[in-house]
Amino acid sequence: MATLTFYGATEGVTGSAYLLQTGAATILLDCGLFQGSREEEKGNDEPLPFDIQGLDAVVLSHAHLDHSGRLPKLVADGYQGPLYMTEATSELLEVMLKDAASLQQRDTEWENKRRRRAGKQEIEPLYTLEDVEAALELCQGFVYGQRRQIADGVEVCFRDAGHILGSSIVELFVTEAGVEKKLVFSGDLGNSYAALLRDPEIVKAADVLLLESTYGNRNHRPMDETLQEFEDIIVDASKNGGNILIPSFAVGRTQEIIFRLGQLYQKGLLRQQAVYLDSPMAIAVTEVYHRYQDAYNREDANTLRQGETGSLHTFLPILRYSSSTEESMALNKIEAGAIIIAGSGMCTGGRIRHHFKHNLWRRNAHVVIVGYQAIGTPGRSLVDGAESFKIGGDSIAVAASIHTLGGFSAHASQSQLLDWINHFNEPRPRLYLIHGEAETKATFQQFLADHGWTATIPQLADTIDF
Repeated sequence: MATLTFYGATEGVTGSAYLLQTGAATILLDCGLFQGSREEEKGNDEPLPFDIQGLDAVVLSHAHLDHSGRLPKLVADGYQGPLYMTEATSELLEVMLKDAASLQQRDTEWENKRRRRAGKQEIEPLYTLEDVEAALELCQGFVYGQRRQIADGVEVCFRDAGHILGSSIVELFVTEAGVEKKLVFSGDLGNSYAALLRDPEIVKAADVLLLESTYGNRNHRPMDETLQEFEDIIVDASKNGGNILIPSFAVGRTQEIIFRLGQLYQKGLLRQQAVYLDSPMAIAVTEVYHRYQDAYNREDANTLRQGETGSLHTFLPILRYSSSTEESMALNKIEAGAIIIAGSGMCTGGRIRHHFKHNLWRRNAHVVIVGYQAIGTPGRSLVDGAESFKIGGDSIAVAASIHTLGGFSAHASQSQLLDWINHFNEPRPRLYLIHGEAETKATFQQFLADHGWTATIPQLADTIDF
């Protein structure tokens, strides 16, 4: 009998990893980084808790690091088999893993400087760029809806999850003794009101269902209200001339913000002189989005065609890329009339902090928060009304207007998750809640019970028969 073991995203949102074992094959579903507190991230340094040499294949739901970020470590530790994913995911994976390796290298160098001064033993990064290149060589891309055998008695099919470009709902078909069973992993399901991508595909049959629950305890603010507030902020800011700074995540959120700014431009409401995308990673991701426009939903694809080639570039003609350090630094000389989109999304690092240094103290400047800000992050301090902001050894007075928009989300909300699972036929699948904080999952479990569903919340290293 096949078994499934939960090796991540059980005690929180990150570290996605599930091991499927049959009598003939062993499949790893996702291999993500643990992210968050230092205590949580210590899990990345632990040896992977299964026999790497016994793996026949790895299946990846999408490119976000909490689902993919330990793949180079897996390869560095000896895995040489195939990595299966969608074609778009394989392209985004190259951008994201190389960026992650560079950041780890930088952070390790800084830590080792400190350790040398303290006479402590130096450390190694979790993995290197060479490990990333080795992992990328193993990637095999699928198109949505393509069902293929990946190991003895195991087939896979990817369905569009609508979360980020290339994101998938994973269907695994396991045949033993002539009997086929089906495991469905939701991956991260998208918000049907978000821009560009299609709604999550409907799946109607499964024996076991793994369901994400990131927003299982609440619904998002209505998108029309969010867009109206976004428009009001942009229009008002143009009247007083100050710059607008938008800290944004490189994958998904940045591309949606560019699209929303394009809508305002096409309506004649965007009076700023230029929109600068000041993030090499976000620029690279936006180019991948440009190459996969066939993944867009019909309505937004038709809207984009108001530009000459149907791209984000022509839909927002005042969009400018700032790739180099010199180009980024030049933006600090602009005192008014610019919109600057830069990472990191929670203001923990990246170029946005340099722009804060030159703009936060200006009374006519605006900061627009368009993504979740975790407790303890610099971005959260701005949301909570901080009067000063620390950058290095400097403390910058916050005189700029801080705006928080809560409606932008790449995840399905509580009601959207329920709607998606309600499409499953009888007999209903055995349902397991993953990818959520403990309190969120407990709330969602009760919510589902009130709507006729029995859901189990697995613990780390729990194994179920499948």
